[in-house]
Amino acid sequence: VLAGLSLLSLLTCGYLAWGSRRGGAGEAPGNLLGEEPAAGGPRSQPHIIFILADDQGFRDVGYHGSEIRTPTLDKLAAEGVKLENYYVQPMCTPSRSQLITGKYQIHTGLQHSIIRPTQPNCLPLDNVTLPQKLKEVGYSTHMVGKWHLGFYRRECMPTQRGFDSFFGSLLGSGDYYTHFKCDSPGICGYDLYENDNAAWDHDNGIYSTQMYTQKVQQILASHNPKKPIFLYIAYQAVHSPLQAPGRYFEHYRSINNINRRRYAAMLACLDEAINNVTLALRKYGYYENSIIIYSSDNGGQPMAGGSNWPLRGSKGTYWEGGIRAVGFVHSPLLKNKGSVCKELVHITDWFPTLITLAEGQIDEDIQLDGYDVWETISEGRRSPRVDILHNIDPIYTKAKNGSWAAGYGIWNTAIQSAIRVNHWKLLTGNPGYSDWVPPQAFSNAGPNRWHNERVSWSAGKTVWLFNITADPYERVDLSARHPEVVKQLLRRLSQFNKTAVPVRYPPKDPRSNPKLNGGVWGPWFKEDEKKKKSDKSKGANKQKKIKNKKKAN
Repeated sequence: VLAGLSLLSLLTCGYLAWGSRRGGAGEAPGNLLGEEPAAGGPRSQPHIIFILADDQGFRDVGYHGSEIRTPTLDKLAAEGVKLENYYVQPMCTPSRSQLITGKYQIHTGLQHSIIRPTQPNCLPLDNVTLPQKLKEVGYSTHMVGKWHLGFYRRECMPTQRGFDSFFGSLLGSGDYYTHFKCDSPGICGYDLYENDNAAWDHDNGIYSTQMYTQKVQQILASHNPKKPIFLYIAYQAVHSPLQAPGRYFEHYRSINNINRRRYAAMLACLDEAINNVTLALRKYGYYENSIIIYSSDNGGQPMAGGSNWPLRGSKGTYWEGGIRAVGFVHSPLLKNKGSVCKELVHITDWFPTLITLAEGQIDEDIQLDGYDVWETISEGRRSPRVDILHNIDPIYTKAKNGSWAAGYGIWNTAIQSAIRVNHWKLLTGNPGYSDWVPPQAFSNAGPNRWHNERVSWSAGKTVWLFNITADPYERVDLSARHPEVVKQLLRRLSQFNKTAVPVRYPPKDPRSNPKLNGGVWGPWFKEDEKKKKSDKSKGANKQKKIKNKKKAN
């Protein structure tokens, strides 16, 4: 009897223990081993916050030696991973298009210049976008700030390209307070949108950097932090026009150059805004499972206060000063916090990297130019990237002395192009404004007395070769010393060019005038009208055929 009772007791305890591990009624199934997940361990689907600054120069951050104070950026970068071999494109539209598609410009048709307000052009609709891929795996997607990827038809708008909500501007620039933009005399309009409509209700004269930050705070406050969110914050700052609230000038009255002083105030306001975004992430419960990426879209413009020293060139050029950007990643999920990444990273890499982190799938038929670089950034591993096609622009002003002969019969050096392969960088054609602009250039002497370090190349030069690892400031041209390397890089350019799609750069459309659209910049191309016209012409042709048949009979 005692043996029987003992056995019954053991069975009962075992059943109860098993039941307690399963969890009680109405409880979600827990960890079967009764273990808590490790603190700081990987969590599923992180919140992704991508902050894109506009026209911030390479030197214009505290940790690159700037006289402009950026305590927030400095702290976030110091606690995260600084990207010190990070590349973008030299202008607004190209960088944004490559971020959102993971493709080089030559593969989207946007390899020339930017999308102008009056052009019937936008990011091609057959390109899958980053927010579309994140939505597929349950992300809530929101964009605040500057779009600049075209809007001539409704299908081009941010809300049609994967964003659940959009608040910001469609154009490349505009007044920070009134949100008006003139593309040319008499062609002016309002440019502030909420989703697909002009945001007249939000036009309260608030400085755009502060207004966009308030919108971000509202989005974070209303969203459930248990559900993943993708937040793309594309600030207008520090792009011209140079405007900033008065209180941000306090620390910079000693800067004599008026453009540099205004630029400094704008950057100080931007730094404060990013601090407020970070505080909101903490306040509303997102921070511990978040990845914050910070990037400039291109180099600074010295004539508008920006500094890329000690790099060569500026915004709009393929010298390092136009394409090497300020960038860092800040996240509790990083393994090697407080480190510097000197591996090659390009703006196209964010597309596959973020989709993989979000547990999404990249379709095999999408021919990406980007690489998944998360392990490179987080763990300090080697980058899978060994080259970058900076661009091939077949319709940019041709270099007068360029020729096939100068390109060894492999490449026409009149064409503007630039490529990086391992340590080597090759430029052909007309790479753009090539001076170094040192900090003392921003003296009170004004632009006519700037102490630019000018280099007079031998007449007719259309090929340059640099070892960027050894010579990041592009001071020693090695093209004559290493002709074999030049040939190898020209062949690589030629291979890339075979995959290029035709350039999309249509002439301006008079129907784009905001006067014809209620004073607002917005979609003007109506597909229905075109269909009606084609249907009418088809009907007219049908009637003619019937009449002709009757006559023939």
